[in-house]
Amino acid sequence: MASASTISLSTHPKIAFHPFSRKQSFQNQLFVTSSSGYSAHLVLFPATSISISRRKRFVRLRNLVPRASSRSTGGSNRSTGGRRVYKQSQAEPSLSSIPVKDVVSFVVPAGVFVAVTFVLWKLVEKLLVPKPGKASSSVENKFSLPGIKWSFAPGTNLSSGLSFKDERDRREKKQLLNDFSKELKSFRNVSMSGHRFGDDGLFFLAESLGYNQTAEEVDFSANDITAAGLKAFDGVLQSNIVLKTLNLSGNLIGDEGAKCLCDILSGNGSIQKLQLNSTDVGDEGARAIAELLKKNSSLRALELNNNLIDYSGFTSLAEALLENNTIQSIHLNGNYGGALGAAALAKGIEGNKSLMELHLHGNSIGNEGVRALMAGLSAHRGKITLLDISNNEIGPKGAFHVAEYIKKSKNLLWLNLYMNDIGDEGAERIADALKQNRTITAIDLGGNNIRTKGVTDIAQVLKDNSIITSLELGYNPIGPDGAKALAEVLKFHGKIEILKLGWCQIGAKGAEYIADALRYNTTISTLDLRANGLGDEGAACLARSLKVVNEALTSLDLGFNEIRDKGAFAIAQALKSNGDITITSMNLASNFLTKYGQVALTDARDHVYEMSEKEVNIFF
Repeated sequence: MASASTISLSTHPKIAFHPFSRKQSFQNQLFVTSSSGYSAHLVLFPATSISISRRKRFVRLRNLVPRASSRSTGGSNRSTGGRRVYKQSQAEPSLSSIPVKDVVSFVVPAGVFVAVTFVLWKLVEKLLVPKPGKASSSVENKFSLPGIKWSFAPGTNLSSGLSFKDERDRREKKQLLNDFSKELKSFRNVSMSGHRFGDDGLFFLAESLGYNQTAEEVDFSANDITAAGLKAFDGVLQSNIVLKTLNLSGNLIGDEGAKCLCDILSGNGSIQKLQLNSTDVGDEGARAIAELLKKNSSLRALELNNNLIDYSGFTSLAEALLENNTIQSIHLNGNYGGALGAAALAKGIEGNKSLMELHLHGNSIGNEGVRALMAGLSAHRGKITLLDISNNEIGPKGAFHVAEYIKKSKNLLWLNLYMNDIGDEGAERIADALKQNRTITAIDLGGNNIRTKGVTDIAQVLKDNSIITSLELGYNPIGPDGAKALAEVLKFHGKIEILKLGWCQIGAKGAEYIADALRYNTTISTLDLRANGLGDEGAACLARSLKVVNEALTSLDLGFNEIRDKGAFAIAQALKSNGDITITSMNLASNFLTKYGQVALTDARDHVYEMSEKEVNIFF
């Protein structure tokens, strides 16, 4: 019965290397193994018979095969017992009764055989064992095998000239590639990220992928693959009808590589997710990908994050969206679209029916770009559920256009406005829109220079909106008053499950307000209060709330808060006092705890486990 399996190649198992892999049909065979692990397969002469006395008794030397031990598993894969010598039948006499002359006729050929075997063994060792070279004066000390190919299975060879750091590196990579080529044929999810096997390694591995009809996800990211190496996929991806996800991120294939890959994928109908993040793809590569989208009907997700795509590339992709009605998710984070690129993309989105997720983080689209984009999204005939426009230089004016889209949207579930500059004015507009929206469950407004007034407007929305479950307000200087406004609402209203208030300058006083809300709130499960200057006083306030029965809070992050041993003791006591505590994770890293505070928390953790068998992970 087939089962889903995952292999992540991170270890280097030892594997015996047998140059001769074909089965021999000879009756008598001998495996000779040198000290370096190479094995030779020697064929003996057919068994001969020896006449003994007048009664014509025969002694046959049959199947004398010394068993070679396996170097990969610690034992032979054949039956144990060392050497096996077939005994004579009971009807035959023992060798002790054989005349001396006959014994000599038996021993001499055996001695010749041993001598010939020893010579052949030395010859095989000399041919197969690589001679240690002299130390190179080069800084990198590269090792190469010019003109030599590795062959582990019919049709699979590494091209000549593959370079390595040294002999050990060569052996390890040889074993890695050999293992992987075999395992690639049987695992559904295969990860070989960051092994830097290069173009030669890809040529070696690609053929195994061609024969594979099991692997659904393959990760070849960060492996020094170039445009030339992608030619290894030619004929492979066309024949593979199972592979659904191909990750080539972190390989500098450039525009030429993108063109080559798109030509190959034009004949593939199975890949649904293509990841080309950080691959140096520019406008020409984006144009090739756009042409692929016009023809391809299988791709559902396309990732082109952190590349060199400018306005021209955005325009090409927009044109493809007008013809493609199967793509559902596009990632263009960290490119150079700008306002013009966003406007061009909006035109394509407007005429597309399938797109559901759009990621445009870090494209400097600005207020004008977001205005055009929101217009396109409003006219979109499909269902946009996820929109990421974080870090795009959007101000209060841009927030106005975003708010108008929020009011109209009937499908948006997740909105990311992180690291813009909408301020209190923009926060007020977003808050007004959220009063009318009943689909958004998660919103990220972190890093937007929102202060007390802005967060108060957001908090008031939660009185009537029970749809929002995740609220990110980190990196906004809301201060203690902002924390108070938020806490007063969350005490009895809303359905917030994830609340992030890191780097919000709330101080010990703000922690007191949040702690008071936790006494009554029944929904918050994850609370992030990092870097708020809580100190021991703030930690003590939170500790008092932890003593109260709270069936919701499971994760509390108090990192970077200048908490010392006194605060740690208070938290430890709270953990011991509350027998019904639900916290499973607590982060106190980057504080000022000594070993005494750490020991107190560790003892509290152990006490909780002993009393209730509940595990609390505490990070220092």
